[in-house]
Amino acid sequence: MIRVAILGTGGIASACHMPALAAEGHRAEVVAAMDVDAGRVKAFCAEHGIPGAYTDLGEMLSIERPDLVHVCTPPFAHARQVVECLRAGAWVWCEKPLCLSLAEHDLITAAERGTFAAVVFQHRFGSGARHLRRLTESGELGRPMVALCVTAWYRDHTYYAVPWRGTWETEGGGPTLGHGIHQMDLMLSVLGDWEEIRAMARRVDRPVETEDVSLASVRFENGAMASVLNSVLSPREESYLRFDYAEATVELRHLYGYRNANWTSTPPDRWNPPDDVPSSHAAQLSALLDAYERGERPPLSGAEGRQTLEFVTGLYASAFTGKPVRRSELTLDNPFYHRLDGGQTL
Repeated sequence: MIRVAILGTGGIASACHMPALAAEGHRAEVVAAMDVDAGRVKAFCAEHGIPGAYTDLGEMLSIERPDLVHVCTPPFAHARQVVECLRAGAWVWCEKPLCLSLAEHDLITAAERGTFAAVVFQHRFGSGARHLRRLTESGELGRPMVALCVTAWYRDHTYYAVPWRGTWETEGGGPTLGHGIHQMDLMLSVLGDWEEIRAMARRVDRPVETEDVSLASVRFENGAMASVLNSVLSPREESYLRFDYAEATVELRHLYGYRNANWTSTPPDRWNPPDDVPSSHAAQLSALLDAYERGERPPLSGAEGRQTLEFVTGLYASAFTGKPVRRSELTLDNPFYHRLDGGQTL
């Protein structure tokens, strides 16, 4: 059995991680949970039948020696905690964002020594996304040319009453980093690396330091062009992706997760996924545990996990500077490599 520990026992741990682990109960066992709130971690362990409850990460790692740690803490804690887990000999599966800068991401990758850190991007693992990548790679739909990537969500003022939300230091960014990142990751998994981005980001209404809306125009290395919107100001919520190929259009409409029924194509006979797997934590966890059992680097770790954070960095860099940004410019001497706000004020 793969020994699993949960780090952070808030809503995402109960709503997404524990059901995914229950589906893998034949090969994964949750042996411990850790949270700085003693009452919350004890209640969490009692609810889920977990034997070990801890309030100190180092103590938990030393005593339990988990094989895999699910990191479900606020974003500002991720990099430090992920590195500590890797150095203790555990693999890590971390909620998005894995960290708050490319500099932190590279420190995490440097800490991998036969252990790996993967980020939660579950939308890549639904059958619809897998099928679209196969069609794209085979050329069956023709050349990809145009894409739309829309995350139109709604978060009211009370959402930002949580102390760590809405600041560059603790949340790391606004909807570009914390919400739209899932749709952008799915777009990137289909279209590949980008070459140039031109963006705007603004704080229009919410009581935050970060943006509450961003827009970008993107040119990809394969020549495709895309338009991207990330918003928490949209009362009618929707997640929407559209891919226009030379011979077909494929669209996805959903909110926080999809099945095959959420996908359509024009003409309709170009869309026939062989199975129906929903996008979910369970789908990604299954692939991660497969990699663990084979001793291979898991999906969405290393360079693959860095790809979407690099895109977010480019978007912020363009929005703050008011200039187009090329992916090749995001080097160590670039201030946005070290902070997503580049040390500037929005």
